[in-house]
Amino acid sequence: MDFEWTDEDRAYRARVRAFLERELPADWSEISRHGPGSRAQTEFSLEFCPKLAAAGLLVPHWPAQWGGADRPTWEHFILGEEMWAAGEPRGAQYMNVNWIGPTLMRFGTEEQRHRYIPEMAAGKAVWCQGFSEPNAGSDLGSLRTRAVRTGDEYVINGSKIWTSYAAMAQHCFLLARTGEASQGKAGIAIFLVPMSTPGIEVRAIPSLIGHGDIHETFFTDVRVPVSARLGEEGQAWSIISYSLANERIGIPRYEFAARVLDRMVEELRVRQAFSDPLVQARAGAASAACEAARLLVYRAVDKRARGEAVGSEASLARIAVAEADNVVTDFGLDFLSDTFTGMDHPIHLAHHERAIVTSIAAGAAEIQLGLIARNWLDLPREAS
Repeated sequence: MDFEWTDEDRAYRARVRAFLERELPADWSEISRHGPGSRAQTEFSLEFCPKLAAAGLLVPHWPAQWGGADRPTWEHFILGEEMWAAGEPRGAQYMNVNWIGPTLMRFGTEEQRHRYIPEMAAGKAVWCQGFSEPNAGSDLGSLRTRAVRTGDEYVINGSKIWTSYAAMAQHCFLLARTGEASQGKAGIAIFLVPMSTPGIEVRAIPSLIGHGDIHETFFTDVRVPVSARLGEEGQAWSIISYSLANERIGIPRYEFAARVLDRMVEELRVRQAFSDPLVQARAGAASAACEAARLLVYRAVDKRARGEAVGSEASLARIAVAEADNVVTDFGLDFLSDTFTGMDHPIHLAHHERAIVTSIAAGAAEIQLGLIARNWLDLPREAS
């Protein structure tokens, strides 16, 4: 498989880099220090993304009908690599670009598409995803939040946890149980819920990454019309499988990690500490992990570009990306420990805080490994 970039691809990457150099402010490192979920970065995205949209660089891979330019899938990933390498100035809106918008295009009603997609394409929408719950975690089949239909409405009660971006989100992509618990994943439906709906309460969760990134979200007698349901009752799992495949390969943190690793090596050279063969070997291993993650992601992207369904390849790529992030973090902790204890050091700010959540976002690593075991290795759930 040849992943050499074409001249057109290189020109496109140069165009994206030039835009970032022109539009990111001098204090961008401070704005972005706590990652895409922080209030500062979310607020910045509402100024930055409309500029990106005006330049044709927010959703170029989307159909022209929905504000895109019908550009190749690969341009989407070139764009993602450059955005993440810069610290992801799209903030929470990367979710719209990667999977919420495409999911609505594929499964939404005409009313839902025309209501939500244009504001995403314009860079003016912040969404959160209501998936994980206190007693369910990444096991979506164990959800307890319920949506009970009463006439032309659903009444929703329950809670979600680890809800990134919830404090500033205008809408929630919410999973709730409409069937019996015994139905597992088959009894779940998806709802597109305005966060201004009465009965929704958001509470920030203090954490190591902090700064407004994650929340608890409570739903108490929240009433939404039947038209807020995406797809049919019980169809949620097939829709989510499509969405999560897009999300798992849509966050190119390997590019972010690789560039931070380069900065770490530069720092070690300045300190005259890179001549040690052990340090060089560890740096090489970290670089190889980043490149392995890149190629596994590219493999999945190639399938998508060919119009083929992406299955377990997405989980494999997701695990490799998390591993690359962790290996780069370990390298820094072992050989540049002062940059991690000094909270204001740019290397710490650029990588360490955000790497903490890499193995959790888009489905915990344990869930991904389980999917790989069952769907890729064809292993039984339990030893016989």
